Amino acid sequence: MRGVPIQRVGARRSGKLRALLWIVAIGFVAGCAWCGSLYYVITHYDGNADVKGAERADTGIVLGATLWDDRPSPGLAERLDLALELYHAGAFSNMIVTGGLDDNGATVTEAEGMKTYLVGKGMPESAIVTEPLARSTYENLLYSRKLMQERGWKTAVIVTHSYHGSRSSNIAKALGYEPVRVAVTDSSVLKLSYHRTREVLAYTKWLLEKPFV
Repeated sequence: MRGVPIQRVGARRSGKLRALLWIVAIGFVAGCAWCGSLYYVITHYDGNADVKGAERADTGIVLGATLWDDRPSPGLAERLDLALELYHAGAFSNMIVTGGLDDNGATVTEAEGMKTYLVGKGMPESAIVTEPLARSTYENLLYSRKLMQERGWKTAVIVTHSYHGSRSSNIAKALGYEPVRVAVTDSSVLKLSYHRTREVLAYTKWLLEKPFV
C-alpha cells in the first residue's frame, strides 16, 4: 500500500514533465515561426513608393548609423548617396539628417558627420537640417517629425537600407507620418546576415513597445 502513493506521485511528476516539454516545444516552434515571418518581411521590403516619380516631398530624412573617425561609415555613406541621388532628382528640396553621438569614441554626432559628408558632395549647407539627439530609429523619426512641424513641412521621404525599411515604415506610421514614404538602398558593404538577424530582434522589441508609445 505504501508504494501506491509513491507511484502516483511519480506519475504526476511524469505528467507535469511531459506537459512542460510540450509547452517548451510549442514555444520553440512559435518563436521560430515568428522570427521566420519577420525575417521574410525584412528581406523582401523594397520601399513603398516610386519616390522619383512621385510628387515632391517637403524634405528627405536620412536615418543615422555609425561614424568611423567622425566620418560616415561605408554603410551610412550608402544611405547618404541615395539621399543625394533623390535630392538631385527632385524628390525633395531639403534634408534632415538625424543621429546622436556614438559610443565608439566619436567627437561629433552622426548628424554632424552626415552634414559634413553631404556638403563635401556639393549639397548646399542651407538645405540641410541636423537632428543631433536621437539614439534609436524611433527617436530619429520622432525628433525629425518635430523639426518638420516647426518648419511647416508636412511630407517626407525616409531614406535608409532595405533591411531597415519595414520597421522604419511601421514606426513612421505609428508617429503619424502621412503619407509614409520610404526609399531604400541595398548594401554592398554591410554584413547583411548580421544586420538582418539583429533587425528581427529590433523589430520584435518595437512591436512590443508600440502599444505604449
